[in-house]
Amino acid sequence: MNVIYLHGFRSSSASIKGQLLKDYCEKHTKVQVHLPDLNMPPVDAIQRVSQLIGSMKDVALVGSSLGGFYATHLVARHAVPAVLINPAMRPWQLFRELFDDELPLQVHPNWCLDEADLEQLEALALPTAQDADKILVLLQQGDEVLDYREAHRYYSAARPPAMLMTEANGNHGMDDFAEKIPLVLQFLLDCIKKETE
Repeated sequence: MNVIYLHGFRSSSASIKGQLLKDYCEKHTKVQVHLPDLNMPPVDAIQRVSQLIGSMKDVALVGSSLGGFYATHLVARHAVPAVLINPAMRPWQLFRELFDDELPLQVHPNWCLDEADLEQLEALALPTAQDADKILVLLQQGDEVLDYREAHRYYSAARPPAMLMTEANGNHGMDDFAEKIPLVLQFLLDCIKKETE
């Protein structure tokens, strides 16, 4: 299996959760973990990951926050399974609320977040999650950035619904992610196995 890890906003291919996943897979499995840098306009990020998906077999996604938002779009486009970690629901709205006075905002040496990017994000949003039975959503009620209830409503309203695991406490970064890696990989492997049966 090939797992593509989609990092969140203001993160990078060196993200802590991405590295934990890669280290675990190198030690315990034959799973290949790919860590693309997504610090670029949203449509370019989607295109970059789409090309990666097209170049490999048995692909699955793990996306955190903004990466979870991207993963939801990519599941609908490519019918690949995904695990979402505290996914962002309306990132364009969140970024407007947080950075309205600062736009365009230098996120990365190669990328400034601007109004065009916010419009791209809004255009990528899906009214309902598609192929949601291929999605596992990990939520923590202590998320200090996003209201977990929004994601809970959205993914449970899909038909068929996504699988949801909501925990009390926690935080946006999901500091106990390392403990969840075996569960994450099992879910993704089971989804891929179903596809090939």
